[in-house]
Amino acid sequence: MAKTSRSQRKTTGRVMHEFKHGELKSGRSGKGGKVKSRKQAIAIALSESGASKKKSKTENKRNLAKSKRKESKGRTGQQEREGKSRVGAKGRSESSPAMRRRKRSSSTRSRTSSRSTAKRSGSAGTRKRKTTRKTQSRRKAS
Repeated sequence: MAKTSRSQRKTTGRVMHEFKHGELKSGRSGKGGKVKSRKQAIAIALSESGASKKKSKTENKRNLAKSKRKESKGRTGQQEREGKSRVGAKGRSESSPAMRRRKRSSSTRSRTSSRSTAKRSGSAGTRKRKTTRKTQSRRKAS
């Protein structure tokens, strides 16, 4: 089976969340009642996320697009029950900028900050480059 995309995994996770909280319903517009079987919930999740092996590629694409429309308009069971307008970050990474800054090492941060200050001051061309032993040996050889 092909690896699922990030949006497919998000949709699958949302559907399984609905199942765990008793919000997942079967049938057209939920008229079939609450889903009680985990196997059925997984089948619905794969179908909604467009990752089903039982359906064609075009049908999977159509199902994923339909789910994304539903999520963006706030019409999923989870959103209606929990009062959320949308699921996940819209076009942005899940983590905050502060979390990304913590992940970077302090050496990387100091290098990038020195580069940005050099660019702003316009002295990027006047800064001397550190020469390593390898570059020194190459210069002597040529």
